[in-house]
Amino acid sequence: NGYKLKHRKFHLYVRKNFFPVRVTEPWNRLPREVVESPSLETFQTRLDATL
Repeated sequence: NGYKLKHRKFHLYVRKNFFPVRVTEPWNRLPREVVESPSLETFQTRLDATL
């Protein structure tokens, strides 16, 4: 998947790393067809089907 997010180790900068720690791993596990959806509606539909 060409839209993978980089995941860094968690340090003491909680506010700075809140998004990457909580989001990158689940995002990178999503199938390509979900991530590359052409519209928000399509993304939501495919995401609901995947989860």
